[in-house]
Amino acid sequence: MFERFTKDARAVVKGAVEHAEGEGAASVDDGHMLLALLDREASRASFALASLGATRRRDSIQDALGEARRRGGLSQADTEALAGLGIDVSEIVSRVEEAHGVGALAGGGKAGGRRSGRGWSGHRPFTREAKDTLEKSLRIATARRDRHIGDEHILFALTVRPGPVGEVLADHGVTHESVERVLYGEGGTGSGGTGNGTGGNGSDAE
Repeated sequence: MFERFTKDARAVVKGAVEHAEGEGAASVDDGHMLLALLDREASRASFALASLGATRRRDSIQDALGEARRRGGLSQADTEALAGLGIDVSEIVSRVEEAHGVGALAGGGKAGGRRSGRGWSGHRPFTREAKDTLEKSLRIATARRDRHIGDEHILFALTVRPGPVGEVLADHGVTHESVERVLYGEGGTGSGGTGNGTGGNGSDAE
């Protein structure tokens, strides 16, 4: 699958690994891929994110992702549902962190050694969710009859997958529908990567 990735999509995967390494995380997750997308410039995904105001709200997005990790990956919707059952997630997080340190519930913990992410990164393994996102990007590209997988397909995949990353994106105005509108116009049915967005048809694969 990776050979179908454009240079922008490959840069997102590489950037996600770098974000995970920078945090000392043992694995690469969806949140790292979102941060890598926000790093991009002059690509289709970066055009969509900038057009929707997400780029200038990067700090807010990063803070929201950090809070989700502190909650052990629970989305805000999950937290509210548990609150309805009388379970105070914030209180649980506080007690765990008091005993084990800040970020104790963050998925994956700290990397204790070099583990192979063969087939995905060569550095750190990708979480099951992150792999599913990349596979979903392939299905989205195939459904649009695009020959290559661009960073916009990764962005689309993040918007439709359930969980905290999709929730954070939606809270900042980035949904599948809004990205589709920016890149493909009101009809949102463009195939082959054409439409009103920028970046051509994603044919920058190497």
